[in-house]
Amino acid sequence: MKGQNWHKFPLLFSLYIAQSIPMSFFSTVVPVIMRQENYSLESIGLLQLVKLPWILKFLWAPVIDSKTHNSRQLRRWIIVSEIFYAIVIFGIGWLDLGTSFQLIVILMVIAFTASATQDIATDAFAILILKKNERSLGNSMQSGGSFVGSLMGTGVLLIAYYYFGWQVLLWLLASFVLFALIPLPFYHRKNPVEKPEVKTITPAAIKGFFARKGMHKRVLLLVFYYSGIIGTLAMLKPYMVDLGYTVKEIGFMSGIFGTSIAAAMAFVGGFIQKKIGRRKALYLFASINLITALWFVAISHGTPALAALYLGIGLLWGGYGLSTVVIYTTSMDMVRPGHEGTDFTVQIVITHLSGLIFAVVSGKIGDLLGYTGLFTIEAAFCAIALLTVFYVLNKNQHYAST
Repeated sequence: MKGQNWHKFPLLFSLYIAQSIPMSFFSTVVPVIMRQENYSLESIGLLQLVKLPWILKFLWAPVIDSKTHNSRQLRRWIIVSEIFYAIVIFGIGWLDLGTSFQLIVILMVIAFTASATQDIATDAFAILILKKNERSLGNSMQSGGSFVGSLMGTGVLLIAYYYFGWQVLLWLLASFVLFALIPLPFYHRKNPVEKPEVKTITPAAIKGFFARKGMHKRVLLLVFYYSGIIGTLAMLKPYMVDLGYTVKEIGFMSGIFGTSIAAAMAFVGGFIQKKIGRRKALYLFASINLITALWFVAISHGTPALAALYLGIGLLWGGYGLSTVVIYTTSMDMVRPGHEGTDFTVQIVITHLSGLIFAVVSGKIGDLLGYTGLFTIEAAFCAIALLTVFYVLNKNQHYAST
């Protein structure tokens, strides 16, 4: 890689780790800690409110687009948002989970509003600094960083809590967020990448994304591409519980092995996509998801062997890692100049919302039809996703071949 181009990839990797570790910690580890402290399920359920800013972040993405005109200004937004994020996390460390629960939830929502803002700015920053032929590898850094952050947030930090306790753990978490920012101030360009000025800060900016020709096809792809694997991912742990695996075994097999595979395949997926192009990658990765779903249908007839289950987990998380790379890359390709933060955020929020719906529906299907019936339906969704790719890419010039 020529010149200083390679610097941008570890920079993006660091930024995406910084935002994913606290999110995975607060959404998965804190509920475990709360349950150990005998909190009610209702209180634990309230903790899901911390995810709201990441669902609603598209509402203020146009503001960031209108207030930033080049990569240097976006860099400032990232730094300020992340410092504020770390300060709030550090402050939460001074509070007692038993006596200040409601205040902690409020502060967590504030913290994740800052984190969501940082995410908008980081995505726009990545779109500006990455050339079109670099986006495959750039999104490997994004996806891989997110999976590595999740692995650390759900595994390493839970162990750290056991040894150091709540306060020290939160301080370590805040320190790591700041540490991950270190490469950013040193990323200098003599001439920052400029972007067209956008004056509007209203929801009309969001409406403009959907108003473009052919965007209804893009929305269909975003809704259905993950549909056949999200439901299986949501039901994987209950399935393993019913197979008789312990919490410790499930934590390793899905949380550590599975997430590690996802991170590895996110890196590999960027190179595959760069080699064969976006269009072929969309077909290939959707086909892998269909094979994965069919594998789970096959092993659900009876009790699967340990090796067969490990293979299924590897295929499932690997397919998710691959799919994330191609969706992120093509989402970058679809943004309007000057609306980088808004357009990318809108697309990713669509995948989050559709994923949430498919996850909820999968639980109801599982109750009605059992696991074999559920995995069969998920395979059908994978087939629909593959057909959607054919429909969307047919005579569609929006999708780059490289």
